[in-house]
Amino acid sequence: MKKLIYLIVAIAVLALIVAGCGLLTVPPSEESELVNKAKDGCTTIQSGELFTSTGEVITTGYDMWGYNYQAHQYIGYYGNYQRPPDPVDWGYRLMMKWNDAWLSNKDCDGDSKLDRHYGFDSYIGSGAWLTNHQSGEYEGEDGKICKWTYFVKIIAAPADATAIGGVWYTADGIEIGPVIWGAFAIVQEVENDACAGIHGLQYLSPAGPGFGQYFP
Repeated sequence: MKKLIYLIVAIAVLALIVAGCGLLTVPPSEESELVNKAKDGCTTIQSGELFTSTGEVITTGYDMWGYNYQAHQYIGYYGNYQRPPDPVDWGYRLMMKWNDAWLSNKDCDGDSKLDRHYGFDSYIGSGAWLTNHQSGEYEGEDGKICKWTYFVKIIAAPADATAIGGVWYTADGIEIGPVIWGAFAIVQEVENDACAGIHGLQYLSPAGPGFGQYFP
């Protein structure tokens, strides 16, 4: 049951178009990034010209829910990943990290929003990846407090990969991992829950869990 929750939470990253409101400040150390806007034609978060789908300015640093779009990560409570009106201060902990292909910290296509799989028609073959790390505790049947952790790596399927029977395979027929959300594959899962008798590695891609080999 927990695994369904774990995988669902990463869907939040697929919709990472949200951020906190507030005044934008640009520290001197970040001024050079504004210059880079003119060099590569892309708009940065520091410019104050990138917006969420609801029209809010995206800012640097962590917002009130735990998202840091500049750093490509979320650190906070599970209950905050969907940005409730009133952020919670309790519950399972969640950390997500992603790369530029999953969700960039720039806008290079001119729509004033952070880019996804820039330069590619879809996530397939883009080299996008996401990690999801959760931790928490619960009370066992004997009243004992049980602590658990869960970690998963997800990658965008390579352009020459094939999905067969719910599993992605390389062009050479090597298993990449189970299909998730159509265009993605799970390449590694690690779970620990002593009370449930679960320990360590639960899945490791035969093709390898490293992100670099899936880059275009």
